[in-house]
Amino acid sequence: MKFLIPVCIVVFSAMIIGCGEKKTVSNDTTFTKVDSLTDYYLAIQDSMLQAWNMMIHDDNEKILAMHNMVHELMITNFTDKDVLTSYEHQLEQLKHLRYTQKSMANPDVVEEYDFASNALISELISLAESRTEFTYNTTLQKLADDVRLADQRVITYREEYDIIAMHYNQFLEQNSKFLKDIDPNQSFEKKPIFQMVSGE
Repeated sequence: MKFLIPVCIVVFSAMIIGCGEKKTVSNDTTFTKVDSLTDYYLAIQDSMLQAWNMMIHDDNEKILAMHNMVHELMITNFTDKDVLTSYEHQLEQLKHLRYTQKSMANPDVVEEYDFASNALISELISLAESRTEFTYNTTLQKLADDVRLADQRVITYREEYDIIAMHYNQFLEQNSKFLKDIDPNQSFEKKPIFQMVSGE
């Protein structure tokens, strides 16, 4: 599913070039151009939403795997249940801390979420690996691997979202005079991207 995004980007790039071509001004040409721009606008919005949802879904799966790690530790002979209960509460709060497409414009929001997420990942995996059961508990081993792999995919998903969001922002810049014709009720705000938020 991830491989669909670059294909969309190639199509979008071609459409941007087509949209930027100068044509003889006439009522028919203007109508055709607005139709073409509207189709592109809707397509890139759909792709941006798809990329975002894939990223959030993967993040939810990572959080679920951490929840399952805590549960797996609870059914072992782990004596300090309060520690595990505390991790459960922290994991519940993690989703509430997570950024949105708008709130990520504030770098502190992303940074706070990443710090909380990374801390939980590190602590839970270290706790699981410190247990004697880890050497033979294949469920616990798989959950730890799932969390690691999902965490490694974060950068990839963010980069894929950024590429589409940058195309969207470029579209707004290049076609500003047509935006109200595309949708008079839309504010057409540029999307913040992770690259800018992280300062990379």
